[in-house]
Amino acid sequence: MNPLPGEKELPNTLPHTTATQVPLRKLQRTMDARHLIMIALGGVIGSGLFLSSGYTISQAGPLGAVIAYVIGALVVYLVMACLGELATAYPVSGAFHIYAARSIGPATGFATAWLYWLCWVVALGSEFTAAGILMQRWFPGVPVWIWCLIFAAVLFTVNAISARVFGETEFWFSLIKVVAIVALIVLGGAAIFGITPLSSEHPAAVLFSNFSTPHGLFPNGVGGVVVTSLAVFYAFSGSELIGVAAGETKDPGKNIPRALRSTVLRLLVLFVGSITVIAAILPYDKAGVTSSPFVDVFQYVGVPYAPDIMNFVIITALLSAGNSGLFSCARMLFSLAEEGHAPKSLMRLTKRGIPLVALSVSMVLGLVSLLSSVIAAQSVYLALVSIAGFAVVAVWMSIVASQFFHRRAFVRRGGDLSTLPYRTPLFPALPIIAFLLLLISIVAIAFDPNQIAALYFGVPFTGLCYLFFWWRYGRRGAKGRAAVSEEAPVDVREDPAAAEFMEELSERPLNRDDDRSR
Repeated sequence: MNPLPGEKELPNTLPHTTATQVPLRKLQRTMDARHLIMIALGGVIGSGLFLSSGYTISQAGPLGAVIAYVIGALVVYLVMACLGELATAYPVSGAFHIYAARSIGPATGFATAWLYWLCWVVALGSEFTAAGILMQRWFPGVPVWIWCLIFAAVLFTVNAISARVFGETEFWFSLIKVVAIVALIVLGGAAIFGITPLSSEHPAAVLFSNFSTPHGLFPNGVGGVVVTSLAVFYAFSGSELIGVAAGETKDPGKNIPRALRSTVLRLLVLFVGSITVIAAILPYDKAGVTSSPFVDVFQYVGVPYAPDIMNFVIITALLSAGNSGLFSCARMLFSLAEEGHAPKSLMRLTKRGIPLVALSVSMVLGLVSLLSSVIAAQSVYLALVSIAGFAVVAVWMSIVASQFFHRRAFVRRGGDLSTLPYRTPLFPALPIIAFLLLLISIVAIAFDPNQIAALYFGVPFTGLCYLFFWWRYGRRGAKGRAAVSEEAPVDVREDPAAAEFMEELSERPLNRDDDRSR
């Protein structure tokens, strides 16, 4: 990308010196596009699709559920289109709050980071608990808390070795889930037309007769579709993990856009395809009765040992989501510390470029969240879960707003759009439409008794983040820091090239107020 008018040109690659061996500090760029795709799919495809899709159908009706997931996929596309431009412009770890800090203001970046970090910390405890409960199907004598500790130790080890090991593990975790969904779409799709070679009963073709219910196409009215759409937004959360991993991606200008396009297409096929098959085969008033509509469909088409197979798949899905969540938590803390907005110790890296202190803190607090679900389920844990639910949409709003202000500032300062590795299409309409849809979903939460707690806790928490930032760091924020490796500590004063680069990094980022003052 060409420098903006009046700015010095920064090199595309850092000089090969001592100061750049454990980067500036350098999380290692070891992941390819395939890793990014599977990391995003791993974060999105959690237990919700396997367990809660039947409830979605029962609330919105068969056609309403399909429409809700199509709307969700559309919103994901809009957000990912904005994310693509930002992630290639700022290919750094923990990127969401960097986008907001550079394009909107440092306080917004600070609030975005803590919202997203808290979202995944709370999810960690939930994933471990759910996986432990499912393990009791095969090992009823082993307490759930034992499984929680075992899973926590496994995921911590995977994340602590290297980013490459994490990426490979997440690739295979996600592949198991994708294979299960594709099997449901293929076998269930054939069963819709009466093709069930595995079944001994050979049920007749149902086609799409279940879409017409005794109460019409939308048995609970359009309101049921709207409320379900809100829940579907949360079901698609995790796709933005590509941005978190940008700082550890090879050739981000090439691999990030490729991963974003592939992820959106796969999510559309996997989610909408599976919901369509389930809605066609299972009567809508029975779809939400059992624990997993996937089990019902597999039994319908004659797959042997369907309950045990899906138990394994769901446990894998839970661990995969937890794996991605722990990764993002550590990178958020690391990035906050780099910005000077979290303790300096969180920047310490191993020789493989792993922020081990940030990783450890995130894991410990994830287990504390799990403990709070037992000790204070109606107070502390309720507040944490509510803030986490609010955070999903709030972070997406931050991404699309950041892209809008980033592009506007870039053009205003004479930037050449042809130099951008990836350009968000249909600007400015696309980010504006995305922001309005997300804002509507936030407002609509107030009319859903099951989700309104997200506003009660999420909005005040966000406000406190802003107030704390202004009190602690002022309007401009703290100076950025260079990360420190325990294996290769560096004094940038001894390396002129690194010192010059650090000076550029520590300059106060452009925000809207600065841009107007110019």
